[in-house]
Amino acid sequence: MITVKEIHSKKELKQFVKFPFNLYKDSKYWVPPIISQELQTFDKKKNPIFKDAEARFFLAYKNDEIVGRIAAIINWLEVKEQNQKKMRFGWFDFIDDFDVSRALLEQVEAIGKSNQLEYTEGPVGFSNLDKVGVMTEGFDSIAPMITWYNHPYYVEHYKKLGYTIEKSYSESKFPFKNVKPEAFAKAQELIKRRYNLKALKFTKTEEVMPYADKMFDLFNESYASLSSFVKITDAQKEYFKEKFISFVNPEYIKFVVDKNDELVGFAIVMPAFAEALQKAKGKLFPFGFNHILKAKKSSKNVIFYLIGIHPDYQNKGVHAVIFNEYYNTFTDKGIETCFRTPELEDNEAIHKIWKHFDPVVYKRRKTFRKNLN
Repeated sequence: MITVKEIHSKKELKQFVKFPFNLYKDSKYWVPPIISQELQTFDKKKNPIFKDAEARFFLAYKNDEIVGRIAAIINWLEVKEQNQKKMRFGWFDFIDDFDVSRALLEQVEAIGKSNQLEYTEGPVGFSNLDKVGVMTEGFDSIAPMITWYNHPYYVEHYKKLGYTIEKSYSESKFPFKNVKPEAFAKAQELIKRRYNLKALKFTKTEEVMPYADKMFDLFNESYASLSSFVKITDAQKEYFKEKFISFVNPEYIKFVVDKNDELVGFAIVMPAFAEALQKAKGKLFPFGFNHILKAKKSSKNVIFYLIGIHPDYQNKGVHAVIFNEYYNTFTDKGIETCFRTPELEDNEAIHKIWKHFDPVVYKRRKTFRKNLN
């Protein structure tokens, strides 16, 4: 007998966050989140996404033991401004029991129908800066901190429960030695002269902050054409600045500006924190913070987290300026492997940017949908 309970208390939310710690306790590849940060993500007083979105959280029980979880999410910006009548769901984990996964998804479907929404899609987060997709390939490699890991059986549950593939994503990697500077070094000099551009270098986080709002504005502009995009609001900008920027080495943030100091391109790279997070076991204290700090200083692997070019400058080679800056930084740091976050497989523009580095796809993931009418 499966019982599903909507949860509200801090104690229950902590159980919600900690359920995967038990589900994946024997996995070498699952990367635990920082528990306190996950709880903040779900805190309606701290996360500004709740000004424009709502979420309900459910736990599934079998014989009084927690056997699954799901977050049912409505992003009202998406529904009202984009007319995407989508019921989102994420943080969806479960034992290999179809009664469990079915019971949890039925909660999401019921909420969607009661709000006159047309379909469900997941797993996704609240916005485009959250994790996305159920993994369908690449189970034998460690998950970056910015993606979900899952057991291979998850995919069969979606299919059996009437869900179909909505979007496909790939994650790729390439050794830094694949990067040949002659592919962009000369070109970037020409581009800087032709368009009167310059690259900004940072050594301290506080140097980045005056440009951070412009970066999120440019993020909104450069990704607006993607089918899944929901813009970041001003309140969310403040939240993400506090949550992310301090995690990133300032020298891994690259901005390109025009003669008026207006931002035309940016990229954010993060050190690979996965192994440090495994050692931290979900806690910053007493030792977790030290593991993360060590990775921030000395990790030889990096993750390309975001890259954005102003629509007026797309296809004009601005990414060559950015890559040249990273080439110099990574050479100094002794970087060995570059990873990329999940990218939509139909995003041709982004794939063209990387083709010179001979990337290898090592993970794939999907979101699944189900019509509600």
